[in-house]
Amino acid sequence: MALPAPPPSRVFAELCPVPAPVGGGGLPAPSGREVHVSGSAELSAGPDRARVSLRLGSRKELAGAARSSVSRRLEYIAHSARQRGVPEENMTITEEFSRVENTYQMEAEVCIIFSDFGKMQNICNLLLDKLGTSVTISPPHFYHTPEAIDTLRRRVCVAAVGNTRQKAQEVCQLFGQSLGKPLLIKEEETKEWGGHMDSHLSNSPDSLTLQERIQNATAHASCRVFAVFEIKGKESRRNKFL
Repeated sequence: MALPAPPPSRVFAELCPVPAPVGGGGLPAPSGREVHVSGSAELSAGPDRARVSLRLGSRKELAGAARSSVSRRLEYIAHSARQRGVPEENMTITEEFSRVENTYQMEAEVCIIFSDFGKMQNICNLLLDKLGTSVTISPPHFYHTPEAIDTLRRRVCVAAVGNTRQKAQEVCQLFGQSLGKPLLIKEEETKEWGGHMDSHLSNSPDSLTLQERIQNATAHASCRVFAVFEIKGKESRRNKFL
């Protein structure tokens, strides 16, 4: 999913003279100056996982018939998923066998985790076409893995630092100065909203479209940083050629 461009950063900049330290031999060292800048960035990331639950069951007068009916469909579901590249560890099958009055009831649930949403749609469409009403497929539940959230946090922090440095450079250029090395970079505030981590429950109504579900699960993060950079004064033309 394409991420929206970060909004313009709110920036405060201040040029600060720094007291000159005493250099070697008792001579004063060249005076230094600083620019203090604060800036921010905001980024978004769509979910990287989806969980789909498939339910099926059978009620027969004979226990073997009930088991066999469900087992055949379970095998077809698992085979279809494996054939299309779904790892075995991404499939979980649970079964429940019970007796209801004078019949035997077999129920099963298959939970499949997808990282490729296009593949997810293809497999679900295939199973609906082949198994029809004998299988119930729940709407996909989209979520972020912890690794995806950590990546978003790092990216937004790096983006905020980059925006801050760019603004500091523009401020220095405005006054005919050159930006020097960073003396301090401090992360002041981070915020996260939207999206959700891995959960077995989804609060999204069944009427939502696939894109609406992805949008609802999209995570957003913002970061504000404060930085202090050294200012390097431009050398005079005479000194430059000495």
